[in-house]
Amino acid sequence: MSKLRRQLSANTSNNAETKNLTDIKGKTGNLYESIAIIAKRANQINITIKEELHSKLEEFASHTDSLEEIHENKEQIEISRAYERMPNPALLATQEFMEDKIYYRKNEDNLFS
Repeated sequence: MSKLRRQLSANTSNNAETKNLTDIKGKTGNLYESIAIIAKRANQINITIKEELHSKLEEFASHTDSLEEIHENKEQIEISRAYERMPNPALLATQEFMEDKIYYRKNEDNLFS
């Protein structure tokens, strides 16, 4: 099991829960900045999960296009189901953000006065 999957399965719920906006805003001082950080992290998590899933499913890929050779592979189905049960990347990113597990920095050069 990958490091990311162990981290995900450890303590994240699959259910969306309401968050206090003042808590989210309090981390950066700006609600929209906080949401942008969460969105970028969710995108990173999504890409990582997708790459990991495709690499695992590639092991089962048949490189022939014959319909007679298509068969049901139970291991492949179980891998797909395990990834479907994983929490949404946005939920994971929000939890990481609220637990101060995301490193971010402001680029002061690009800010307008």
